[in-house]
Amino acid sequence: MKIVRVVDLSHPVTSETQVYPGDPVPHLEQHSTIERDGFNLMSVSMGSQSGTHVDAPFHFDDAGIKIDEIPLSLFVGPAVVFDCGELSARQEITIESLGTQLDSIKSGDIAIFKTRWSRFYGTDEYFNNPYLNADLVSLLIERGVLTFGLDAINIDETPDDDHPGVGFPAHHLIAKVGGVICENLTNLDAIDFANPTISLLPMKFIGIDGAPVRAVAIQSA
Repeated sequence: MKIVRVVDLSHPVTSETQVYPGDPVPHLEQHSTIERDGFNLMSVSMGSQSGTHVDAPFHFDDAGIKIDEIPLSLFVGPAVVFDCGELSARQEITIESLGTQLDSIKSGDIAIFKTRWSRFYGTDEYFNNPYLNADLVSLLIERGVLTFGLDAINIDETPDDDHPGVGFPAHHLIAKVGGVICENLTNLDAIDFANPTISLLPMKFIGIDGAPVRAVAIQSA
């Protein structure tokens, strides 16, 4: 395989990185400097779900596998990028809305949902994200899909005072089968080639719920 292009699908992690309401805000501070210590080194503090990240089943299930226990094969593989069209705030992505696009998915594929909601990243509107309908998630799981990703902060509806939500059904369905969720992707329009390979490899934290990733799409020849 010859790699033709690698497309970055990740948000940068800075002290201004937008986080899920209530999550730790990343903090980066200079710890060592060349002038004082002979080398540069940063102190970094952040939540396990900061920026572009993956969830392990343990995130929503105490009995679920943790991030270091997930087979690496679930983080890298052929992907189908579903174009969800022009979506409104808190719109469900359904089997009907994707239509014949679902015909292309097969067992072992990574399902990526292009909502274009990343254009609101850094604003309050980002929390009014579109989300996956539970029946759609169930259908894809039945077809052998275990890895899901989208360019929004939450694969489920994000609750707030006006929208209490319904208990994160997509998270629970995917956790139940030992699957992976990647949230806060970006730049999905740049995947303008067929048959992309997606890499969502996480940091090797031990015994926790998830980890940041440097998500990329790979075009090969």
